[in-house]
Amino acid sequence: MGNELLAFVVMVIVQLGFAGMIIISKLVMDGGMNPFVQSAYRPIFATISIAPFAFFLERKNRSKLTFSILFQIFLCSIFGITANQYAWFIGLTNSTPIIASAIDNLIPAFTFIIAVPLGIEKLGLRSIAGQAKLLGTIVCVGGAMLLSLYHGKVVIGQLGFHWKYAENTDKDVNSPHSNFFFGPFLLIVCSLSYAIWLIIQTRVNEKYAAPYTCITLMCLMASVESVIIGFCVVPKLSEWALNPIRAISVVYNGAVSTSLVFFLSSWCIEKKGPLYVSMFNPLLLVISAFLSWTLLREKLYLGVVLGSIVVVAGLYGFLWGKKMETSAEDIEVNKEKMNQFSKSVDLELQLSNSNEQISSELAKTKL
Repeated sequence: MGNELLAFVVMVIVQLGFAGMIIISKLVMDGGMNPFVQSAYRPIFATISIAPFAFFLERKNRSKLTFSILFQIFLCSIFGITANQYAWFIGLTNSTPIIASAIDNLIPAFTFIIAVPLGIEKLGLRSIAGQAKLLGTIVCVGGAMLLSLYHGKVVIGQLGFHWKYAENTDKDVNSPHSNFFFGPFLLIVCSLSYAIWLIIQTRVNEKYAAPYTCITLMCLMASVESVIIGFCVVPKLSEWALNPIRAISVVYNGAVSTSLVFFLSSWCIEKKGPLYVSMFNPLLLVISAFLSWTLLREKLYLGVVLGSIVVVAGLYGFLWGKKMETSAEDIEVNKEKMNQFSKSVDLELQLSNSNEQISSELAKTKL
C-alpha cells in the first residue's frame, strides 16, 4: 500500500513539474523572451544539474563508450532536445498551454507508428489488442487535428483573479491570431520528434548501461547545438539578458522539468513500468488547464475541450490494447517456461530411471 501511494505521489509531482514548465515558459515568452533563447538556456542548466549525479553515481561504470554509441547519443540530442524543444517552445508561443498539454498525449501513438515499420512493435490486427492500439492511434491523431483546425465558442470565460506577471505580457493568450494553426502543427512535430528520440534512446540503453552519463552527454551536445542556432537567429546580446522571472524560468526548466523529472520518472518506470507512467499523461492536461485559467487569463474553447477529450480517449484506448498485448506475451512466456520446466523434469526422471536400471543390472551381474 505504501509503495502504491508513493508511486502515485511521485507521478503527480512529475506532472506538476511539467505543468509548471509550460506555464512559466508561456509567461516569459509572451512577455518578450525569444523562444530560441529559451531553448538555448534549458539544456545548459540541465547539463549543470545532471552532471554531478552522473559523476558520483556512475564514475565506476565500466560501460564502453564507442563511436557508434556516441553518434546515437548525438542523434538523441538532436531529436530529443534540440529539434524537440525548438518545435515545442515556438509552438507554445503560437498556441496555449492547454493545447500543448493535449497534443503531448500523441507521443505513444507516434511511437507506435514509427515502431511498426522498424519491427519493434507488431500491428497484430487479428487480435483485439492490435485493433485497440490502431484505433487508439487513429483517434489520438483525429483529436489533434480537431484541436488544430477547430476553435469554437468560449465554454469557460476568463477568471477575475490572475497572476500579476501576466499583466506585463505583450499579447493576450486568448487573442485570435494568424498562427493558430502553426502553433498546434509545431507541437505535433514536437511529439513526433520525441517519439523518434524514444526509439533511438531505447537502442542506446541496450548498448550503454549508464543512463545519467548518457543524458548528461545528450544535454551537453544539445547545449552546443542550441547556442549556435540561437546566436544565428538572435545575434543581439541584449535579447539574451535574464531578468528575475526569465532566470527563474530557465533554471526551473533545466533543473526541475528536466533533471528532477527525469530522476522521478526513471524511478517510477523501474518500480511500476512504463505503462503506469503513461497513464498519468492526461493529468498534465487537467493541471495545465486549471493553471492557465487561473494564472494566465486563458479562456476555454469548445474545440479545445472536444479535441482534448478525443485525444485522451484515444490514448487510453491505445494503452488498454498495449496492456492486453503485454499480458498475452507474459502468459506465453510463462507457458514456455512451464514447458521447459516440464521437459527438464521429464528428462531428469528418465535419467533417474536409466540410472536405476543400470544399477540393478550391475547388481545382477555381480551376483
